[in-house]
Amino acid sequence: MRVAMIGTGYVGLVSGACFADFGHTVTCIDKDATKITKLEEGVMPIFEPGLDTLVARNVREERLSFTTQSAKAVGAADAVFIAVGTPSRRGDGHADLSYVYAVAEEIAPLLDGFTVVVTKSTVPVGTGDEIERIIRKVRPDVDVAVVSNPEFLREGAAINDFKRPDRVVVGIEDERARAVMSDLYRPLNLNETPILFTGRRTSELIKYAANAFLAMKITFINEIADLCEVLDADVQQVARGIGLDNRIGSKFLHAGPGYGGSCFPKDTIALVRTAADAGSPIQLIETTVKVNDARKKAMAAKVSTAMGDDLAGKTIGVLGLTFKPNTDDMRDAPSLDIVPALQAMGAKVQAFDPEGHEARQMLPEVDFKANPYEAVEGADLLLILTEWDQFRALDLERVKDLMRAPVVVDLRNIYRPTEMREAGFRYISVGRAAVAAA
Repeated sequence: MRVAMIGTGYVGLVSGACFADFGHTVTCIDKDATKITKLEEGVMPIFEPGLDTLVARNVREERLSFTTQSAKAVGAADAVFIAVGTPSRRGDGHADLSYVYAVAEEIAPLLDGFTVVVTKSTVPVGTGDEIERIIRKVRPDVDVAVVSNPEFLREGAAINDFKRPDRVVVGIEDERARAVMSDLYRPLNLNETPILFTGRRTSELIKYAANAFLAMKITFINEIADLCEVLDADVQQVARGIGLDNRIGSKFLHAGPGYGGSCFPKDTIALVRTAADAGSPIQLIETTVKVNDARKKAMAAKVSTAMGDDLAGKTIGVLGLTFKPNTDDMRDAPSLDIVPALQAMGAKVQAFDPEGHEARQMLPEVDFKANPYEAVEGADLLLILTEWDQFRALDLERVKDLMRAPVVVDLRNIYRPTEMREAGFRYISVGRAAVAAA
């Protein structure tokens, strides 16, 4: 099938490359000429494991191409995907749909023959209705079906998530669209992937409900972690104990400094605003948002306490700045709250992140280092903020020798307390008892 993908951000680029790998002919479209030029040169605008190889293979086999010009690709397409950003709108937290609606107006005159227009962007309930209204206003004669097809891609594992998903959700109002979407996802039949066809509004809500539930699950285990610290219990054992219950499950029960990233913060807020406007407030999610915001700010106090509430003139080595490993995404990363708070208390921060290039602009007062060992050299405290694999097997003897004082605050629980005690560290983690050096 012929696919036009509008937007070459995280969702659009990954989805376009994967559809091409399924055997479809895909044209990715973006107004940013510099980005398109770099993509044609094989330079990825984001870090996602395996994406450069996937793109290169499908470009070479002429199934994937890039352009700034919409007309030809949209006119020839069986399906046109809208995959542009929907950031939180300043002032009220609603999803900013201006980019989505601009695409609808742009593609309307270009559609030729029956075309399925698919919203891949995360959008509030009713957005598909408005997209259809806009298109039909511009082109009353158009033969179009507007579909919702939300993405469920985890940064760092997006290609696998697209090709081996738990499910595919498709919201339709025109039965002809079912055949087109079934053909697009036909390769997933080999894995017997469930494809859930629903109404369009239901599909839009599924995306928000899924992200809100996962955000709530993270926030729940974080609050249990705080309780564990007071009651001298181990949050990791608690999480395992409840996660083995099939009704609960073990995923997203990892205590830490709070959720961040491109989805959970903006999607929870957008759902709260949507529910409030509909006169049906969701108090659990409202509380989740408040608790998570407070948690990220509170983590700086945890570091300060480890240093006797005096950070003036102290050096803190930070490992990890992105909101999670295997991505370069800094959006709403806990580091953006924690690091400035530490600096405001008088600390000097030196840091390393394997892919946190954007952090250099977002945290300009940080002294960026070339590797983990440079980041800990001369530090009075080591703070682990992101659980990159390379941080899980550090040479602890070398780390201890490089540091001014052997104090570690691990906000991701990537080390065992007994291991750190035996290595000579005072070790503070999340939801587990602190240990003194052996």
